[in-house]
Amino acid sequence: MRKQELEILLENAYHTYAKEDFIELDPIQIPRRFSKKEDIEIAGFLAATIAWGQRPTIVKNAWRMMELMDFEPHDFITNHQASDLKRFDGFVHRTFNASDLQFFIHRLQSLYRKERGLEVAFSQGESALERISSFHQLFFNQEHLPRTRKHVSNPLKGSSAKRINMYLRWMVRPNKEGIDFGIWKSISPADLMMPLDVHTGNVGRHLRLLSRKQDDWKSVEELTKSLRKFDPKDPVRFDLALFGMGVNKTL
Repeated sequence: MRKQELEILLENAYHTYAKEDFIELDPIQIPRRFSKKEDIEIAGFLAATIAWGQRPTIVKNAWRMMELMDFEPHDFITNHQASDLKRFDGFVHRTFNASDLQFFIHRLQSLYRKERGLEVAFSQGESALERISSFHQLFFNQEHLPRTRKHVSNPLKGSSAKRINMYLRWMVRPNKEGIDFGIWKSISPADLMMPLDVHTGNVGRHLRLLSRKQDDWKSVEELTKSLRKFDPKDPVRFDLALFGMGVNKTL
């Protein structure tokens, strides 16, 4: 397929799937409930953290987390006492359990009370790899169970960091289609990286935008580089196109 044909295909798919009804089945509906910046970014971070498996189950369990925080995530995060964490006993989403969630809530409290919140925490570094790996180091600089580390990806270890890249897309990309939020101004959409999963990876390979077989960070870099040829200012908008084509099997 020639570049011009491929560009037309990507643009058509983008305009087909980048619509507000995308939200109805996606975990992004969780932060979409809120209007305050801090509620949006906290709800988004927790929803993205458990975003693997069947989407209905992800959404159900993400709503459960919001319910346990009285649908006021920022207020709960900043003002909860240690005894309040007992309400999360029994929570589980696949391998993410109550002890993991309790640490996340405890650590988020420190980020908002002492380190100016999630946007600042994710803004340390020049590249996406540096920002995500710096966040990983910061997030786990307090005592924690070793098992909990696997729930925040580290691209320095080769991970594709799909859920974090998706979360950053939510926070950074402009709200043109009524899907993403565009509430973080310290990171440019041009610097975002593709959320690589089975759908975006398979479609990317089918369209010869990606040659690597592994879904790792090097593949994220290759796929994002390919998409920058079509939109250097906002390459990750094509996440919606590739994901939509993959889920709906339109190729």
